[in-house]
Amino acid sequence: MSESGSNIVWHEASVTRERREKQNGHKSAVIWFTGLSSAGKSTLAHAVEEELHKLGCRTFVLDGDNIRHGLSSNLGFGDADRRENIRRIAETAKLMMEAGIITMAAFISPFRDDREAARKLMPHGDFIEIYCRASLEICEKRDVKGLYKRARAGEIKNYTAIDSPYEIPENPELIVDTGEVSLQQSVAQVMQLLTERGIVKQAT
Repeated sequence: MSESGSNIVWHEASVTRERREKQNGHKSAVIWFTGLSSAGKSTLAHAVEEELHKLGCRTFVLDGDNIRHGLSSNLGFGDADRRENIRRIAETAKLMMEAGIITMAAFISPFRDDREAARKLMPHGDFIEIYCRASLEICEKRDVKGLYKRARAGEIKNYTAIDSPYEIPENPELIVDTGEVSLQQSVAQVMQLLTERGIVKQAT
């Protein structure tokens, strides 16, 4: 350990995560939405946040494009930078979870190892991986930004599912067929899981 590292000590706060959760009236967690670009990750995450907000929950969505404007504005899209992007997001999500917030992360996060590293940061059961499953054909049809077309034309390099791989989750907590079912149905599936996990209480 470096000299500077040896001088760094984790400070234990007197206001704990448990006390924050009790005040909030719900548990906190990290809900990680993964899938291809245009699979509906951000749309689903924000729709779930709307439902949670109606229940009085403290929430926040970490969105891919928004993070690239600030926290990861100095990163590119090569493999190493993608991994660093996900590392930063995972550490941020963990801090927000400790603050008692139901934190939703909506990112392609194409590599299994990176998603598993994010999972290992969290206490057991607090990382909920949701695979937004939609075929490449459907995602390309939905692509209002025209990014897939530009990637196929060679104008964008390292684009997931075109010239960079996407590794499908092996054991996600939930698979939502965002390419086939409605947004309302997708939200209902996520909310059911959160209720079953005891993160939120069933609305009365």
